Amino acid sequence: MQKASVLLFILFFTFSGLLFAQDNEPDVEPDWSDYKYELYTKGDQTFSISLGVGFPIAFVNQGSKVKKHNIEPPIGGTGTLSYVYYLNSKLFTGGELSLLFLPTVAENTIFITSLGGRFGTQFIWNRFEFPIFASLGMTLQTYLDYGYFGYYMKAGGCALFRATNDWSFGLMSNFCWFPQWIKNEPKKNVDAFFVDLSLIARYHF
Repeated sequence: MQKASVLLFILFFTFSGLLFAQDNEPDVEPDWSDYKYELYTKGDQTFSISLGVGFPIAFVNQGSKVKKHNIEPPIGGTGTLSYVYYLNSKLFTGGELSLLFLPTVAENTIFITSLGGRFGTQFIWNRFEFPIFASLGMTLQTYLDYGYFGYYMKAGGCALFRATNDWSFGLMSNFCWFPQWIKNEPKKNVDAFFVDLSLIARYHF
């Protein structure tokens, strides 16, 4: 009986000492407690397809707006294929291939085919993503037997909803500049400005 009492006494003080030691240990947080998960990292890629409408907003010749043009009705169709590679969680670069076609008064069609590079950034809020970007490249403009090879610039953006891990869907709009400059006849130079609005599907991989 005496030995049992001594054993219980030792166990009691040992257990109390352990509790006291735990209560006095400093609070230590793991190194990864402040880590914030990024939805995109370097090496992530996306492929997008978009279809929509495009229409001219102005034609400018030597600083003056051209009041009459042959595009009627003033609306056509547009489609774009684009590839993007993420440099980090915010910045991306890539390329695009797009087509804009517009009807004319004589019931013919103007085709504007563009191939260029793209650079941009994006913002994320919950399951919504808002990429904004600028594009620069070469364009081939054809009408009947006439053709013009030049360059183009775009500034655009998207509003996308991340439906699944692999797919997001939304709207895209671009402001486009298509200059048509004649080297030997500068008086005929025309700067064409278009806006397009498209539905877009984006695949993430």
